[in-house]
Amino acid sequence: MPPAPVYLDYQATTPLDPRVADAMDPYWNTKFGNPHSEGHRYGWDARAAVTAARAEVAALIGADDDEIVFTSGATESCNLALRGVACAAAGDHDGRRKIITVATEHPAVLETVQWLGGQGFETVILPVDGQGLLDLTVLETALDAETLLVSVMAVNNEIGTVQPLAEVADLCRKAGAFLHTDATQAAGRMAVDVEALGVDLLSLSGHKVYGPNGIGALFVRARHDLKLEPLTTGGAQERGLRPGTVPAPLAVGLGAACRIAAQELRADAARIRDLAERLLSGLRAACPRLRLFGPVRERVPGNLNVGFPGLSAEEVIAAVSDRIAISTGAACSSAISAPSKVLLALGLDPEIAATGVRISLGRFSTADDVREACEVLAALHTGALEVTA
Repeated sequence: MPPAPVYLDYQATTPLDPRVADAMDPYWNTKFGNPHSEGHRYGWDARAAVTAARAEVAALIGADDDEIVFTSGATESCNLALRGVACAAAGDHDGRRKIITVATEHPAVLETVQWLGGQGFETVILPVDGQGLLDLTVLETALDAETLLVSVMAVNNEIGTVQPLAEVADLCRKAGAFLHTDATQAAGRMAVDVEALGVDLLSLSGHKVYGPNGIGALFVRARHDLKLEPLTTGGAQERGLRPGTVPAPLAVGLGAACRIAAQELRADAARIRDLAERLLSGLRAACPRLRLFGPVRERVPGNLNVGFPGLSAEEVIAAVSDRIAISTGAACSSAISAPSKVLLALGLDPEIAATGVRISLGRFSTADDVREACEVLAALHTGALEVTA
């Protein structure tokens, strides 16, 4: 059996950290209780574990424990934030009706904003510059007394752009608007502090921080004027915002992943940044005409989005798939054969945008992985590795 390809798609999903798996194991087996059962030890044990996990998630982002709502992942979290705030405000006939977001957001935000537009809200999609950065003067012009909510991604999932959230929050606060951020690609990869950033709502996902699939969280700032309507009905769990039994094993896994991330973030980020720089240097040496998409500095550690002249992203990915695992961008959009909407939003020609390949490194990436990637992609560029149509 051939060896598994080197995994370089950490922004699509991260491997489950073995320490997280160990923390979860008892809650699949002996500690299987319902955390909402109040009459016996099985429920007490599960509830205590969920409570501890909530505190670990809160600690990673500088929040209070009671500001964390468990969800099934970042997509639900983004929906709960955007729809929840909008639907809570919908009954106020004299209230604000404008929602602002950015062209490079994840579909979980863009499609939700589009849906809200169909419900009568005014929606504004702001452009970005050639590095994927939001122009703060453009945002300031768009903000007005009608603005209810702004959603700006902390880190872009394709090109790694880090947005100036603290400055965005300052403008939103002056306009009296709430600020949501999709921090799926930021939490655990860089320092995220909801107080320093000034955000009101923040979404994150377990499987992007070396935790399990199927769990995420929404930070909801404790302020009297921030009200959300739940997406579903059927129970008072999670302060009534997310009815249904909290999956204790998954919550424990997310908590453990956040605890480990908080402890190891600085060391992880420095090592991953160094590996990414080595990889980029190696690729540029092999292919001087290589294009780097997105910013050089305002970029999350471990992200590279590059284009090989004359080769489409699909051709590159198919040619190297036996040896390295890379992607074109958002995993939820990978089946769509079209240039990346994020790269097009940078103002790139569609033919250039179609070359964009995302390479992302993480906690378990090694120097050997970087050497393998350089060797394989160099062979592709020189013609030593065949490209099939």
